[in-house]
Amino acid sequence: MHAYRWLLLAAAVSAVVACDRTPNTAQTAATPAAEAPAAAAPTSGIDLAGIDKSVKPGDDFDEYANGAWRKATEIPADRASLSTGFYVFEKAEKRNADLIQGLEKANPAAGTDERKIADYYAAFMDEAGIEQRGLAPLQPKLDSVEAIADAAGLSRYLGASLRADTDSLNATNYYTENLFGLFVAQGLEDPSKNVGYLMQGGLGMPEREYYLGTDKEMAANRAAYQAYIAAILKLAGDADAEKKAKTIFDLEMKIAKAHASLVDSQDIHKANNPWPTADFAKKAPGIDWAAFFDAAKLTGQPTVFAWQPDAIKKLSALVAGEPLQTWKDYLRFHAINHSAGLLPKAYADLSFGFYGTQLQGTSKQRDRWKRAIGATNGALGDAIGQLYIKQYFPASSKAKVEDMVKNILATFREGVDKLEWMTAETKKTAKAKAETMLIGVGYPDSWRDYSSLEVKRDDPLGNALRAEEAEYRHQTAKLGKTPDRKEWWMTPQTVNAVQLPLQNAMNFPAAILEAPFFDPNADAAANYGAIGAVIGHEVSHGFDNLGSEFDADGRLRNWWTKEDSEHFKAATDKLVAQYDAYEALPGLHVNGKQTLGENIADVAGLQASYVAYHKSLGGKQAPVIDGLTGDQRFFLAFAQAWRAKQREAALRAQVVGDGHAPARYRALTVRNIDAWYDAFPSKPGEKLYLEPKDRVKIW
Repeated sequence: MHAYRWLLLAAAVSAVVACDRTPNTAQTAATPAAEAPAAAAPTSGIDLAGIDKSVKPGDDFDEYANGAWRKATEIPADRASLSTGFYVFEKAEKRNADLIQGLEKANPAAGTDERKIADYYAAFMDEAGIEQRGLAPLQPKLDSVEAIADAAGLSRYLGASLRADTDSLNATNYYTENLFGLFVAQGLEDPSKNVGYLMQGGLGMPEREYYLGTDKEMAANRAAYQAYIAAILKLAGDADAEKKAKTIFDLEMKIAKAHASLVDSQDIHKANNPWPTADFAKKAPGIDWAAFFDAAKLTGQPTVFAWQPDAIKKLSALVAGEPLQTWKDYLRFHAINHSAGLLPKAYADLSFGFYGTQLQGTSKQRDRWKRAIGATNGALGDAIGQLYIKQYFPASSKAKVEDMVKNILATFREGVDKLEWMTAETKKTAKAKAETMLIGVGYPDSWRDYSSLEVKRDDPLGNALRAEEAEYRHQTAKLGKTPDRKEWWMTPQTVNAVQLPLQNAMNFPAAILEAPFFDPNADAAANYGAIGAVIGHEVSHGFDNLGSEFDADGRLRNWWTKEDSEHFKAATDKLVAQYDAYEALPGLHVNGKQTLGENIADVAGLQASYVAYHKSLGGKQAPVIDGLTGDQRFFLAFAQAWRAKQREAALRAQVVGDGHAPARYRALTVRNIDAWYDAFPSKPGEKLYLEPKDRVKIW
């Protein structure tokens, strides 16, 4: 996750805990964990053994900071990548396992969240039961596909399958396997009420470039995908599986050609299309929209935003233009594909072979208990989160990180005052936005209510589908209501962070506030270089190419003067060119426009955190620890927070379909920071060296 307000720990993407969203019911916050014991003298917080001193920092700071670690490290067979984020995730995963597995032994009372957690996990782990039941748990859905008899029935099925599984501004996740996805949030120009945003979907592969890309790797993926479709259908007993697979693939190719590009999807102005629901039939003919909205339980909504309007028009035309049987074959395959991980082993193995091995280069499927932990977190994330913070998140950590956030926000405001190019009018609005930005550290003030979610110990697939439906009900219940600015979009046990442009808020979950990102026993330089840069990154997202479009109330509004806008664009154009030059794989370059928002946040966030670090010293000289100055530790901590090793397939997937640059290029952000040149003198002629005039400075 793409404009991506999430930090998304690059190579740790596949390691992030799957989480439920939007805790929104008023309950008393859980009591945090007991205080950690007082520490001795601070440690440096730097992995000295991971440094490769044979590399000049000015040639490749990532390789200098992480080269020895990379040479000594093998990616586990069940991972597409390995990174600092993975180690922190692994700790959270083990803690989640202890909590969830411990509930089974505690035998909680029926109807409690604890009972639901235990039963959800046990059902997922019941491999023998899954084998015995075969396709039977999915049969009602397959029967509903088979029962589609006309265009109205097809539209009704598509509407009934709509889920709140996309998120265009927070996560940001543009992908849904359903033909459309729904995102619920406040209006772009009217922040007083929540509205629905309809988004394009319908692809079995991750992104349209997998269908349209011309290189041999993408051609191989297409061939493997068509073979996978055929294999799934054959296993399910379909006659003419090969023929159907080609028809399904050809339909998906048409869907891909209808899709807006990732860069276009990131353009908030192209997405600002409030369509009256009564006008959908006229604006996007083809679908029986009355039947669609009725089945989606959206009939009462006066307006739904069309995030990618041209794509929605074209997808609707395809619904009417393609043979009904083609759509039925397509929907049957996707019903099986979506649930393959909870069907008998033969289905799960086929799915992993394509999505894990072919698309990510991973040779071994993750242990079932790990998949079960992730799935349980996805369905009951907040219920687990309450247990997590009681056990693992001391109030002292919350307080210390809150102080760091306040310090970095203050530094950002002071930095705005010092900008020579920005007019006083724009400065005033920027500072007001920073002053009112809400800080969420550790966990939310209120928690999700799971009382309506039915969990059965003998129905793992049903549990998953009911959890998706419960999430949809939870989201659509917010439509037309006043937005909750304190709403969280991550669970406490998620290893990530997020900036929420519509809420002008930030979430820093408890699970990311662990060493080496945050270590209460480490020196300030390491903490500011690692978690401080994360904080600065999220603060800066409020002022990147997307965040700067919103004011302090989360309203889409141009608060820039013409001159300020032109200066900002000139600076960001330099950053686009800088990242366009990075060649991740032979012939495959990073897309500077696609990753622009994240790159702005990295540059501005690192600078803000550096200034805040020095401010935290209170005028004192930073100590030398392990032979490293404070500034050296700061920049090394930043680069080591981004250390990563990726399989080639996973790296290609990230460059093609992700809003974040690969981790190694994020570590190279330092080349835009003047202080780095003092800490690790880089000279003209070295690969990273930039003349002062060429260093990108935005905020």
